[in-house]
Amino acid sequence: MGDGVITGWGTIHGRKVCVASEDFTVIGGTLGEVHAEKICRIQDLAYDMRVPMILLNDSGGARIEEGILSLSGYGGIFQRHVKASGVIPQIAAILGPCSGGASYSPALCDFVFMVKDLSKMCLTGPAVVESVLGIKTTLDELGGSEVHGKKSGVAHVVCEDEKTCLDEIRMLLTYLPQNCSKEARAELDALHQPPRETNGWLAGMFHRTEQTRTPVRFEELVPDNSRRAYDVHAVIDNLLLNDSFYEIFREFAPNAVTGFGVMDHHVIGVVANQPMYLGGAIDYDAADKMARFIRFCDCFRIPILTLVDVPAFFPGPQQEQNGIIRHGAKILYAFSEATVPKVTLIMRKAYGGAFIAMNCKMMSADVVYAWPIAEIAVMGAEGAVRIIDRHRIEQAEDSQKEYEVCKRAYEEKFSNPFIAARKGYVDEVLLPEETTARLTETFRFLADKYEEETSPAVRKHGNMPL
Repeated sequence: MGDGVITGWGTIHGRKVCVASEDFTVIGGTLGEVHAEKICRIQDLAYDMRVPMILLNDSGGARIEEGILSLSGYGGIFQRHVKASGVIPQIAAILGPCSGGASYSPALCDFVFMVKDLSKMCLTGPAVVESVLGIKTTLDELGGSEVHGKKSGVAHVVCEDEKTCLDEIRMLLTYLPQNCSKEARAELDALHQPPRETNGWLAGMFHRTEQTRTPVRFEELVPDNSRRAYDVHAVIDNLLLNDSFYEIFREFAPNAVTGFGVMDHHVIGVVANQPMYLGGAIDYDAADKMARFIRFCDCFRIPILTLVDVPAFFPGPQQEQNGIIRHGAKILYAFSEATVPKVTLIMRKAYGGAFIAMNCKMMSADVVYAWPIAEIAVMGAEGAVRIIDRHRIEQAEDSQKEYEVCKRAYEEKFSNPFIAARKGYVDEVLLPEETTARLTETFRFLADKYEEETSPAVRKHGNMPL
């Protein structure tokens, strides 16, 4: 009764999980009636037990010989994915070719892992593409790990080999609660605390020891010149406990950074702009990337830290034609909808609509901090003075000198955090050396933030693919 799939349950790091693993050596791992029924049963068990569901995919898609039975089998699997979305974590690993309906099951999961040179995932293979469109292509070009890891955003994590892939899944689970309940979140927190006998044998299982790395001064990491780029990963690593940052979507939309980390022995989600790419501007891919991650954190009660250094939504015809307005709205919706503790740190630039999108105070951020070098304004001084002081500059004898005068005046009046602080849109202007301690205190205070009570069996919302 194998029928190309093995299903069962077990433990990872002592925590219960359910697993379905397809076997390509049996009828190409294709999905037939019994194959689908076995996966549906283990999905039901994972949902009833409220434990993570892991799928190891290696399938040629629907079994042609079984016709409608294969297609309806996929329907049952998809329906269960949606039912479990936002209730339990769902993780898929692509460990071979997955085509047709076999691609949509991973797409409905919270996280998709792929392996370089091994994983292939596409709706239609090269033969169909050539017969319909007359275009010759390869599986790698249609759905290899590079395509989905860098361009489409289907893959959250791309690994070097299968062993690394399975190890990375085990590592990811150390950052995730078993389900969406408060009890599961409390258990996850206990696992990251320093070991204590009174907490039972699980307490401290994921303890990463006290901070051993010597913190770097933030002034050395973030230039006060807003035109100079830097790597925001260095800032994130400086804030979190020993190399605890687990990045999601590392190569997709690199102008934004998302991932999990441990601060004060508690798991948090981190959303940040990356000035190394596009100056940190938000394009349509980065908007999807951030919104998807924010909603996952909210589903599973994971607090969110937002690190802001953003000049704008990325401009241009391509962005507009690809729906930057629609995609950008997803960030607005995700942050506004999220009820978990949300803390924002404005490190440098925070301009225009992008400032609003990156979890500003009026978008329901619980606490907003800013460094003294932060610039909070409708736009940067260079562009602003050419608009509001255009006539004055044009009529001046020395237009360049007048431009510089107007620019300095604008920066002194608008490009700083103190006006926003006086108006209550920034809660406190922090010195960089105070940052880590203040963020730690803030998340501690917000740990008991009130949320409308729901039964542990009722999800807040699903985690729809964006």
